[in-house]
Amino acid sequence: MASLTTAIPQATKTARHDTRARREIIKHGRMKILFFVVVLVCVGSAVVPANAQVNVPQFHNHESRDGLYVDAAFTPIAAGNLTRDLNFDGIIAGNVYAQPLYIEGGPSGKAMIIAATESDNVYGLDAVNGSIIWQRNVGEPVSADDLICTKFDPMGITGTPIVDLASRALFFDAMITPDGGQTKKHLLFSLNVDTGDVNPGWPIDIEATASYNGVDFIPAIQQQRPALGIVGGILYVGYGSMADCSMFHGWLIGVPIDNPASVTAWAAATNTHGGSIWGVGGIASDGKNPFVTTGNTFSPSTWQGGSLVAPPLIIGCPKTGSLWTVSITT
Repeated sequence: MASLTTAIPQATKTARHDTRARREIIKHGRMKILFFVVVLVCVGSAVVPANAQVNVPQFHNHESRDGLYVDAAFTPIAAGNLTRDLNFDGIIAGNVYAQPLYIEGGPSGKAMIIAATESDNVYGLDAVNGSIIWQRNVGEPVSADDLICTKFDPMGITGTPIVDLASRALFFDAMITPDGGQTKKHLLFSLNVDTGDVNPGWPIDIEATASYNGVDFIPAIQQQRPALGIVGGILYVGYGSMADCSMFHGWLIGVPIDNPASVTAWAAATNTHGGSIWGVGGIASDGKNPFVTTGNTFSPSTWQGGSLVAPPLIIGCPKTGSLWTVSITT
């Protein structure tokens, strides 16, 4: 007979878009977010080795986005005994739309919950009691009053970050303003996941580094909702639009995690507009190729990546890249 306690993060009090809601803009302000953990008590023969680690470093746990979580502690009997751990009290500033991540082997061997908010705050929380191990504010988020067409207020970190366990690096995109809303920027950050310190060579200013086929990246009209992915040592970040406003494009940015100065980009619908990468799962992979989906291309004279399922290896590996389309009629 053995017992094992496993901390499972669950976000509550996060803002959720409700299509029935009367308000078009979801106000964030400086709201507090409370995280709860569930205590899992296992009685039986299933025991995880003391040195085993069960990490959740990216959206839905795996690059395939299958959402499969394998832990020997999760037996049917144990699942029936799940209860809320009242000793866990993780209160942070800002609303969370990105999936919290779970990383073991942190400072002093502690397991951590990594949470990123629309207030541009990033936290490493003790997975046992919710106390703050480290926190980092990466800039001032952008108010809805300073954006064309948005349901977020403010807009900061929306897409789910990713952790490269080998380098212990956390990657995410943050929308910030350095001057109270006049200027908007999308910055790619890399933090040390154990300390919250910014890694050398980061952040990357997307506007200053990304262009494709004569089209420049305009941060004020692009939204970073898709989860980030890493394939073959390249960080992939997808962008869509804020609703269907402005002359937006779907963008895929590629940055080698060990050489952030080398930024490449691909954009959809460069002769018109649209083709956003909207899916919250973002960049999926079969372990060799990154895959994205796009949608909503407006009146293209020729197909321009607007209804696309693709391994866009034009970023980092142009000779082997290929694209194909899926036509959907309703």
